[in-house]
Amino acid sequence: MTSLTTTPITSQLLRGAIELEHTEHGVLPHRLPARARARGADAQLAMAETQPSGVRLAFRTRATAVELDTLPTKRVYVGAPPRPDGIYDLLVDGRLAGRGSVVAGNTVTIDMSTGAVTSEAGPGGTLRFAGLPDAVKDVEIWLPYNETTELVALRTDAPVEPAADSGRKVWLHHGSSISHGSDAASPSTTWPALAASLGGAELVNLGFGGNALLDPFTARTMRDTAADLISVKIGINLVNHDLMRLRAFGPAVHGFLDTIRDGHPTTPLLVISPILCPIHETTPGPCAPDLTELASGRLRFHATGDATDPTRLTLSTIREELAAIVATRAADDPNVHYLDGRSLYGEGDTAELPLPDALHPDAATHRRMGERFAELAFGRGVFGKRAPSGTPG
Repeated sequence: MTSLTTTPITSQLLRGAIELEHTEHGVLPHRLPARARARGADAQLAMAETQPSGVRLAFRTRATAVELDTLPTKRVYVGAPPRPDGIYDLLVDGRLAGRGSVVAGNTVTIDMSTGAVTSEAGPGGTLRFAGLPDAVKDVEIWLPYNETTELVALRTDAPVEPAADSGRKVWLHHGSSISHGSDAASPSTTWPALAASLGGAELVNLGFGGNALLDPFTARTMRDTAADLISVKIGINLVNHDLMRLRAFGPAVHGFLDTIRDGHPTTPLLVISPILCPIHETTPGPCAPDLTELASGRLRFHATGDATDPTRLTLSTIREELAAIVATRAADDPNVHYLDGRSLYGEGDTAELPLPDALHPDAATHRRMGERFAELAFGRGVFGKRAPSGTPG
C-alpha cells in the first residue's frame, strides 16, 4: 500500500466556512464568526451554525486515495426514529464520485417533550475514498449538513494544493432549516447546493435550522462577507417560534436588510418569502411536535397558535408584508428583488410531494426547489430583474 501524506487542514482548503476554530482534535468549521456567536446564547443556534451545510474541502491533486479523519456530533431525538449517519459527498471535477459516512462520534440526545438535552463523548472515525483517477483533478469533499464535524486529518497518496479560484460568482444565502438541508439526500443535494451547482455559483450557505430569526449578528456577518449575489429567505422560523408580532416584523426586516446594505450597497439582493407550508399558512405558531405521533415513533409537527389574532404572524401575512417591503425599498434600490417562495414549492406540489413531517421538504422536494431556483434566479436572471410573485402553474 502506498504511504499517505498528511496535509494540514487550513482555511485555504475550505470553502463555505466563515471561520475555523482550532480544537483539541483538529479544526471546527463555523458558519458564524466568534463575535456573532458571542451575541447568541441559544443552544439550537450554536448547534446549527457548527453543522457545516455547504462547507467543503476543495483541493487539487493527482491522488488516487484520500482519507479524512473527523469527529462528528450526532443528534438523537427521544421517541423518534433513529437519524441516519451524516453523508459526505466526494466530487471529482464537479461530478459526484463517491459517498460515505463516519459512524462513530459524539452523541447529543434531545427530548422534545421536555426540552432536556444530554451529551455523550465518542471516538472519531475515518472516511476513505480510493481508486480515484490517476490524473491531476479538482476534488471536493462536502461535509454532512446535519452533523457538527471537527476535521482531524487529511491524508492522500499525492501532494495537495488549494483549489484555484473558480472565477464563479459567490452566492451568499441565509435561511431556515429548509435552506440548511432538512431531509436532503446529501450535502451537495440540498436545494441551495443544487441551485449553486446548476447556476455556476460558489455557495456560502448561512441556512441555520430553527434560526432564520432576523438576528442582527447574522445580518452583520452577511454585511462583512464577500459576495456577488445575496439572498435571504424569511418567514417560517418567525412563525413557528411565534417570535414577534406584526408591528415588529416590518422594522426588523428593514433593519436586517439595511445592515446587509451597509456592506453591499449595490449587490443584487433577493428577498425570498416562505415556501408553502399548509399548517402555518393561516394559523400562527408556536409550532410543536405532535406527541401522539411521536409516541408512535413518527415525527410530525402542528401549529398551535390563535388564528383569530390579527397581530400574529402567519405565512400568508409574511408574504404580503415582504412583497410590500421590497416594493418600497425598490423605489431607491434597483438591485433589491422579491421572490414568492411558492414559486419553489407551492399548491401544485403538495399532492405529489407532501412535507413528510408537515414542516420540512424531503430529498425529492429539495431537488425540485434547487432546479426551480436555478432557473428563476440564474437562468432567468431574477438576481438582476423583478422576480415572479405568484405560484407555479
